[in-house]
Amino acid sequence: MDLLTNGFVNLPVDPNLNLAEEIKRLKKEKNAVILAHYYQLGEIQDIADYVGDSLGLSQQAAATNADIIIFAGVHFMAETAKILAPTKKVLIPDLSAGCSLADSVPVDKFKKFIEDNPGHTVISYVNTSAEIKALSDIVCTSSNAVQIVNSLPKNEKIIFGPDRNLGNYIQGLTGREMKIWDGACHVHEEFSLNRILEIKREHPNAKILAHPECKQPILIAADFVGSTADLLRFAGSDLASEYIVATESGILHQMRKKYPKKLFIPAPPLDSSCGCNDCVFMKLITLKKIYLTLKYEIPEVTLDASLIDKAKGSITRMLEISSKLGF
Repeated sequence: MDLLTNGFVNLPVDPNLNLAEEIKRLKKEKNAVILAHYYQLGEIQDIADYVGDSLGLSQQAAATNADIIIFAGVHFMAETAKILAPTKKVLIPDLSAGCSLADSVPVDKFKKFIEDNPGHTVISYVNTSAEIKALSDIVCTSSNAVQIVNSLPKNEKIIFGPDRNLGNYIQGLTGREMKIWDGACHVHEEFSLNRILEIKREHPNAKILAHPECKQPILIAADFVGSTADLLRFAGSDLASEYIVATESGILHQMRKKYPKKLFIPAPPLDSSCGCNDCVFMKLITLKKIYLTLKYEIPEVTLDASLIDKAKGSITRMLEISSKLGF
């Protein structure tokens, strides 16, 4: 039976099975490691070997001694792991776990964008496909984007893609000349400043924390802007006790675990009856899917060797710059 084409995720699982314990057993048996993004469900973060943002996950993928990497995240993250660890078997529990931001930059159109702007160094956000990384000189994450840009000579012209909000934020901080691709993340685009300010009126002492993929009005209103890892660190070092968090709601699980005496309120989107803003792709990953993926070792992320070679240079350059800067 072809489990992929017949929907292996729908295979029955004994309801009495302790999925967390079975996953732990299979990891040991198969020398596997689970890497999970901060935006995953809390129960998945709790069984992961490492939880982090895109930079930390890339570093872990490059360094792991495991034979199998289970990526609890979205597809571009699993691709990045395969590029950095080509001899490892990289599995993702749901092939449908894509990324709206990565989808906003088609390879053919981005290639033409580069051709129409010759003489530019191409910096691509990690939220892109392997093909986009292969067209890039350097990859960056929200944790190191400003530092990556500032590491280049001041007169160097830069193409930045695909997130326009992050690109505009970096350009404002660095004053660099940048051609910015017009892409965006559906989660961070949908935050409502009016609804955030309504919460602020109810919690006047709360600080607003925002990811740089948010729109400019959100960033202007924020008390602190940073990557998911930066937001987590800030919440621990800051003296306030209440925070309104404008990024994907999964990060609140780690915030509440690490700082249980503080109040963390998810910033809401404009058109939603709920009080949080979730990435539908991140939330496709479940404990059941991770268990089945480990059991059957599918779906596997595979890339052509030539594509791995082309894409690896931009990621390696990011990791080298980050290491020199102490990231």
